[in-house]
Order: sequence, then structure tokens, then C-alpha cells
Amino acid sequence: MERRVLIAGVGLIGGSIALAIKKEHQARIVGFDLNEENCKLAEKMQIIDEIASSLEQEAVLSDLIILACPVEEVGHMIGRLSELPLKQNAIVTDVGSTKGKIMEKAEILNQKGVTFIGGHPMAGSHKTGAGSARVHLFENAFYVLTPSAQTDESKIVELKGWLKGTKANFVVMDPKEHDQITGVVSHLPHMIASSLVRQVESHAQTNDRVRWLAAGGFRDITRIASSSPEMWRDIILQNKSSLLELLSEWIDEMNFVKSLVETGNGDHIYHYFSGAKKFRDSLPVRAKGAIDAFYDLFVDVLDKPGVISRVTTILAEEQISLTNIRIIEAREDVFGVLRLSFQTDEDRQRAKTCLEKTGFETYLNM
Repeated sequence: MERRVLIAGVGLIGGSIALAIKKEHQARIVGFDLNEENCKLAEKMQIIDEIASSLEQEAVLSDLIILACPVEEVGHMIGRLSELPLKQNAIVTDVGSTKGKIMEKAEILNQKGVTFIGGHPMAGSHKTGAGSARVHLFENAFYVLTPSAQTDESKIVELKGWLKGTKANFVVMDPKEHDQITGVVSHLPHMIASSLVRQVESHAQTNDRVRWLAAGGFRDITRIASSSPEMWRDIILQNKSSLLELLSEWIDEMNFVKSLVETGNGDHIYHYFSGAKKFRDSLPVRAKGAIDAFYDLFVDVLDKPGVISRVTTILAEEQISLTNIRIIEAREDVFGVLRLSFQTDEDRQRAKTCLEKTGFETYLNM
């Protein structure tokens, strides 16, 4: 019989996983989404083969169920699935950024003989929706799996087989360890970025020059603060215990920095920045981590009519997709700088090659 895969949540992540499965397996991909327009678009783009008439009706027929919806919704979905006579050999997984509470909720499925394995593909895009789904979205990214202690090893291998088309690097991890690690390298940085923005906002209310000067480097280092407020509300609520510990540690760190400033010891201040630089420079450059990377290319351009259009036309002809374009500096009769942002390092390298062939000077760092 033809194997069936149910994707509950046909957006960027769910759609990209669907494409990866279609690439490697002969299976019927069925989509379900609370927003039916997402499913219609995914079907039109041949990301899914059909639209489920209901979650319940399709779930009982499915061999693999992927809950690609927001973390708060995953718990509700698990509750609905637990009331159904799912196939005993079926696997249920999710793509949530937190795992502890989800794994606790999923015990109800494991007790009924249905295997639930938590999942978190650590890759995304600045774009959203099924229309942005890409088969290569997770290539070389870490894909964390968090099975329960009772999960049969063969089911983990089976799920990896289903997902092999993602070309991701699978890591099996304890749910608590996952939440602690993603808390420190992803969730806490998002909170800090948002806090920095709120602090600048408060100063901008009394001095409008703050807003204009923040348009440069400050805007760049706080880009992650522009992420979905709804998504981050749910993530913070799901990973509350880990984040409370991390916030306490961060407060201690800031108190230490405050003491460095108060004492004014130049050597101590230097070593603080030097230690941070040394560790930051040791981090992998090309590896995909918990926070989406920004692949930027800088291009020197003269302030002439049509120059930006020429750059984008060259990229369009090579079918290279931009995620963002920004003029960093542009003054009459001198070189300005365009910052082009791409979804992958491969796209950035292709853009660099084709622009340099047409006479533009490019570089990877400002």
C-alpha cells in the first residue's frame, strides 16, 4: 500500500520538509492547515499531493505525522491525535523550538503504542509561508531529535530515513538538554535583542537623533528582534524554567560588566573584550546554528541612476534570490555601498561571482 505522510502546518518549515520527503520517497503527502489558503498554495505548487478534509480523518491513515505548527499549537494537536485510533507503527514528530513540555504532553501517545519523537530542524528563512519552501532549506543544518527513553532505536532510524532528503545533520538529544542549549544560544539572545531595542526606543522618545543613528550598526546587531512576536511569546512560555535561570546568569554578567566600568581598570576591560572576541572568532563560520545566519555581500556602487536596478537584474537573470537589500552609504560622485542579503552561502558566492564578472567590486565584510 502507498505510504501516507500528513503535514499539519503547511508553511515554510512544513512545506520544505514535504519537498525533502517527496525527493527521496514514493509517498502521498497530505497537507492540513488551519489556514486553508496555505494548503491550496502548497497543492498548486506540488508541495503536497492533496488537502486533508480534516486532521482526524487523515491522521488515522497516516504512516508519518509531522506537526509543523507553532509550539503552543503542537500540544493541542497531540491531544486531538491521542483520541484517535492511529496506526500502531505510525511515527508522530514535530518541528518546535522547545521540547520539554511537548515531550511531556506526548507521553499520552507513547502510552498508546504510537511513537512520538520530538524534532527541531535548526534552520529557517527570513521569508514565511509555503511559497518560500525550499528542498535545500535544512541542508547541513542541525536537526535535533528528542525521543523518549522508551523509544525503540529502530523508530529513530526510521524517522531519519523519512527525513534523509533534508540532508541535515541529525543529533539525538535529551529534551531538557535541548531546551537548555537553545535557551542560551537562541532564546536568550532574542530576548536581549528585543530589550536593547526597547531601551533605544525609550531614548528615542526624548531625542529623535537616536532613531537616525540607530539605523546603522545597531539595526544590524538587533535584526533578530524583528522575528514574529507571536512565535517568541509561545517559545518563552514553553521554555520558562530554562530562561529564568539564564536571565539570572545574564543579570550577574551585566553586574560584572557594570563593576568593570565603575572600577575603570583598562586592563580588565581589555581582557573582557579580548576573551569575548577570542571565543566568538572560534565559532564555526559555515555551520548552521540555532539562529538563522545572514549571508551578506557588500557591493561598491556609484551614485548613478539605475545602478541598483542593474544589480538586481543581474541577480534575477542568474535566478539568485535576495532576502534583503539596503543602501549603507550613498553620496554624490563617490562610491556607495549596497548590502545584499541571501538565504544561503551558496547564493552569496554565486552572486559575488556574477557581479564581479560584470565589473562590480564586492567583498564579504565591511
